[in-house]
Amino acid sequence: MSAYAVNPLKGSEDGMGWNYIVAAARSNKVIAVTRKNNKSDIENYISRDNLQNMEIYNRISFMYFDWSKWMLFWKKGPMLSMIYYYFWQLSLVVWLKAKKIDCDIVHNLNFHNDWTPSFLWLMNKKFVWGPVGHHPRIPKTFAQVYGKKEYIKDTALWALKWCFWNLDPLLYITKKKAHSIWCMHEDAATKLNLNSGYFVHPSIAAESVEVKEKTGSQFTVLSVGRFVPLKGFDLTVKAFAAFHRRLNAKDKNKARLVLIGKGPLKENIKQLLIIEGIENSTDLLDWMPQQELKQLYNNAKAFLYPSHEGAGMVVAEAMRYNTPVVCWNNIGPGTIVHPDSQLKVDYADYDTSVQSFADKLTRLFNEEQFYKNESKLAGLRFKTSLSWDVKAEQLNQFYSLTAENITF
Repeated sequence: MSAYAVNPLKGSEDGMGWNYIVAAARSNKVIAVTRKNNKSDIENYISRDNLQNMEIYNRISFMYFDWSKWMLFWKKGPMLSMIYYYFWQLSLVVWLKAKKIDCDIVHNLNFHNDWTPSFLWLMNKKFVWGPVGHHPRIPKTFAQVYGKKEYIKDTALWALKWCFWNLDPLLYITKKKAHSIWCMHEDAATKLNLNSGYFVHPSIAAESVEVKEKTGSQFTVLSVGRFVPLKGFDLTVKAFAAFHRRLNAKDKNKARLVLIGKGPLKENIKQLLIIEGIENSTDLLDWMPQQELKQLYNNAKAFLYPSHEGAGMVVAEAMRYNTPVVCWNNIGPGTIVHPDSQLKVDYADYDTSVQSFADKLTRLFNEEQFYKNESKLAGLRFKTSLSWDVKAEQLNQFYSLTAENITF
């Protein structure tokens, strides 16, 4: 299992890498190959963990591969890091073949993108690729809010993706050589022009927790993520403000917005809170230990997440507490929430979209039965599709069908 980013002490891609390895090891022996900079955190975490997981850890053999430090001086920023990831995978195969690794299946795990190739097919084993996918392009109306520079950056990134999807012969070979491909949304299969040999399922998951009933009249709206254009926090603030202005004085005191994260747009968000007049009804918090974050998830009555991305780890984290998620009807969070949820917002012009998100919050606040139904749907979707227990079963089935040459 090739997993460039693996760290049990982090979230996002690193945490996903760790959890996928552990999930695979519930039913299989796993040789996990990752970067050297992940070694100390992995070993320290395993040494501190309780004995109940040792049976799983004993089925995992970690190997660490990286280029020499003197060769990494140029690896700075997202674009150069992605270039390094590309060539790290290529050199990794050379390194692995020299070690003559004995295995039945090779699995290229992350960065979860469908526009850079894998080279594990060179191992001449049954090759699994995924979950793979991409973030959809931010609609122009919403990208321009952050200025022309951000719009140009997003346009340039999509031009680069188009080149990979349509012109990179190594990507073409990757999808042809793969025995099985896990697509995190249907649009990934479309962009890769896949007709068979793949299945579609969200890539994200979270650990199951004990859920307490949400009581009390306080209506806390939570949103967690990086403060970057992709996540749409401008919409979060404006939608909550629009919802808040509809309330009478008594109900205004019951409603509160909690924003958790960090990123380059933090100061912009602070200013927007003042402009919208809700700075006294909002808590803007930095990243915090997972235990503290769990308490905030548990206390939240709604999770407002107008992100344009193609996934959304925090969506699963919210839903495990039966917390309704208000999001775009897109290929990301829109496909993660329950299909029957009425909290998905269709794209429209900017101001109409803001009011649509506010409408969803208003219904959750005012209509008790509507709230209960959406909360039930969130919990049901998590239990059936988004827990790591489910992911472990899916992986095992995925590997079994691959080993038997059964096409999806």
